[in-house]
Amino acid sequence: MPRLSPLDLNKLTPDQKTVADAIVAGPRGGLRGPFDPWLRRPELADRAQKLGEYCRFRNSIPPDLSELAICLVGRHFKAQFEFYAHARLAKEAGLSAEIIEAVRTRQSPPFTREVERVVYDFVTEYLATNRVSTPNYKRAVDAFGEPGVVDLVGVCGYYMLVSMTLNVFEMPLPPGEPDPIA
Repeated sequence: MPRLSPLDLNKLTPDQKTVADAIVAGPRGGLRGPFDPWLRRPELADRAQKLGEYCRFRNSIPPDLSELAICLVGRHFKAQFEFYAHARLAKEAGLSAEIIEAVRTRQSPPFTREVERVVYDFVTEYLATNRVSTPNYKRAVDAFGEPGVVDLVGVCGYYMLVSMTLNVFEMPLPPGEPDPIA
């Protein structure tokens, strides 16, 4: 049960309506996940949704690998909605169901490409230690270049904010959907 009552979209302030309309008109097409809580602070919602639009739709990491990073962050923080939404998006982006399931269950994923392992090692090492070792950093730079590593960090950082928002405000899954993370 969410900690916040859903906003009545017919009673938004002008600032809230401007931001909500921009989110709906953008590539997301709707107000799901963290947007209801964020709209209580329209300036935060506006800035966060713009960062999220870049991180999700415009970063330089291939979509399947970006979604792998997002699923790893969602799994780490046990953000049910985030993992639920991005496991589906990861599959649509071409990440194998076996890798997604391994991430969900904290098993060793059956990678078929070294670049998948690079993302996995980079993200999981950071989440476990709050650092990335020189060898994993170098592998990521070799795979994506320095700008790509900046994008990978941005994707992970943005989805850490999303995870915290979803968890703190106990944002629910769609009705009838079971929690994907035990």
